[in-house]
Amino acid sequence: MSPTSVPVHSRHWLWPPMLLLGVVTATLAWLFIALLSGRQAGWMAVLAALDIAFMLRLGTFRAGPGRVALTLAATVLVAVAANWGIASAYLGGSMGLNPWDSALRMGPFMAWTLVQLANGAAELLWLAVALVIGWWVAK
Repeated sequence: MSPTSVPVHSRHWLWPPMLLLGVVTATLAWLFIALLSGRQAGWMAVLAALDIAFMLRLGTFRAGPGRVALTLAATVLVAVAANWGIASAYLGGSMGLNPWDSALRMGPFMAWTLVQLANGAAELLWLAVALVIGWWVAK
């Protein structure tokens, strides 16, 4: 074995922290952009899918169905978390709460109602585009 060769059974432990970093940064970026612009910013789903796929790739997660499934699931998780945060920030702001307190107090039915009122067909289209792009980049 030459000194520059890589062992065949190397362990890849870096992808879970990279995935966590990608999910957190994408969620916070989506939340801040939406709150600053006053819109839902559904196009951020595409950037979130790209961010997560590239973080998994940087974390040396092997290509294949596992990385695709994890990318798609994390993209949906980011979309749900960002929409929950946007709804709780608007609701909590009108009641004098900061977004974190409001997010903890808001129930799923209230969040679902607010997300349905705020999102339209364009945001669903952006999420569908994000899932297709995430699938393509992650494979």
